[in-house]
Amino acid sequence: MSVIRQLFTRRMLICVFTGFSSGLPLYLLFNLLPAWLRSEHVDLKTIGLFALIQFPYTWKFVWSPLLDRYALPMMGRRRGWMAMTQIGLLFLIAAMGGFSPESKLSAIAWCAALLAVLSATQDIVLDAYRRELLADSELGLGNAVHVNAYRVAGLVPGSLSLILADFLPWREVFAITSLFMLPGLIMTLLVSEPRRALPPKTLREAVVEPFHEFIARNGWHSALLILAFLLFYKLGDSMCTSLATPFYLDMGYSRMDIGLIAKNAGLWPAVIGGMLGGLLMVRIGINRALWLFGAVQIIAIFGFAWLASIGHHSDIDMTARMQLGLVIGLEALGVGLGTVAFVAFIARTTHPAYTATQFALFTSLMAMPRTFANAASGWLVESMGWRGFFVLCAILAVPGMLLLFRVAPWHEQTE
Repeated sequence: MSVIRQLFTRRMLICVFTGFSSGLPLYLLFNLLPAWLRSEHVDLKTIGLFALIQFPYTWKFVWSPLLDRYALPMMGRRRGWMAMTQIGLLFLIAAMGGFSPESKLSAIAWCAALLAVLSATQDIVLDAYRRELLADSELGLGNAVHVNAYRVAGLVPGSLSLILADFLPWREVFAITSLFMLPGLIMTLLVSEPRRALPPKTLREAVVEPFHEFIARNGWHSALLILAFLLFYKLGDSMCTSLATPFYLDMGYSRMDIGLIAKNAGLWPAVIGGMLGGLLMVRIGINRALWLFGAVQIIAIFGFAWLASIGHHSDIDMTARMQLGLVIGLEALGVGLGTVAFVAFIARTTHPAYTATQFALFTSLMAMPRTFANAASGWLVESMGWRGFFVLCAILAVPGMLLLFRVAPWHEQTE
């Protein structure tokens, strides 16, 4: 009963808004932007190279100490940066749809890159705000609420916007999508500034100490193993879905099919997987969860290889839609399970005194393979075909599993 009471509190409601605001621009870059470019006949190699605009998610730890050390002139250290990034994202998303991929592809690339910078900066400050807002006993539930709201945000650019694109010009689609940044901005204006954490007194303290503590904790060898694990555990899974929307289009599915079937079939299993993963971790622990949920992720990748082996559908019938929903649902379940265990591992690895900068560092490392490997995805697909590409993704998931022997042994129970 105490969990139910905690769920319906003002702090958990704030976590809903932080998750939604954080997820919307990222899913726009991952889902809506590739679908827009592909529907305007941009080739897969170019779409794959657009993954490089996600570079700011990889390096956000570089400027995260600045957000810890300095505050904007109004609204406080956390809320000021939150408002600034959310206003920027709202206007930038609306402006992007005004360019034509045929004649203004470079302008779209610059807009997308700036959008990624603002989105990554928003993630830094939202993570810090959430950590300072929640009591230690609320961190697990609050982060679960945040992650699920993050996924629900994917319904807007990944489903609603694609459906609207069948009836409205892309300029209006992007304008409508941008309005979904308003709830997060309103939340920022209404909440109060958290007072739990004192800002670093010097820039050196903000920059150096978080990294020094992490390395000194267990030595260089242990630190490097953990960093390698963060790089490789989600590599195969994230690369598998990097060109998901173009893959569905190439298999013969319409934008309406993708909007109504693929995106919804992927959302709810991910949400269920996240909740189920959290409950299972209470019983089996984080280490064993990483093993089991990582195996589910690899199995789900082979589902995409099976769908690719079926080939292009000249006529999409109920059977084809069920096949798509089954594969997407299995992959989303694996993502939901794997992500909740991975985030729990990151939280366990983060020192409470340096949560903002260390969390930014670890999540940046998690995004690094996605940025670089996904940039080559279009070239790999055109060279190997969709089926060979998905088999390669499954193979690339193995190194992260092997590192579990060192960073999270099966029989080692860590509280």
